Amino acid sequence: MAKINANYEAVYILNPDLGEEEIAAQVARFKSVVEADGTVTEINEWGKRRLAYPIEDLNEGYYVLMTFTAAPAVPAELDRIFRISDKVMRSIIVCKDE
Repeated sequence: MAKINANYEAVYILNPDLGEEEIAAQVARFKSVVEADGTVTEINEWGKRRLAYPIEDLNEGYYVLMTFTAAPAVPAELDRIFRISDKVMRSIIVCKDE
C-alpha cells in the first residue's frame, strides 16, 4: 500500500538582490503551496550565505529550509514552481522517511 503522507525537507536559494519584502513574499508563496494539501512543520531562514561556486554571476544566495508533511503530489508541484520561478536560483526536495 502506498504512503498517504510523508515528511519532506525543501532547501531553496533565492536571489540575494531581492528586498526583504520580496523574500518574505516568496517564502509565504511557497508555504501556501504546501499548506494547500499538506502541513508546514518549520521554516528556517538561514539568510544570505556565500555560494560554493557562482550561480548566474552571483556569489551569494538567500537560503531557506522548509520541513513539511504532505502527499507525494505536493513536493512534485512545489518542485515545478521552483523550476519556473526566476527568483529561485537552486532548490532540492528530499523525503526524510526513506
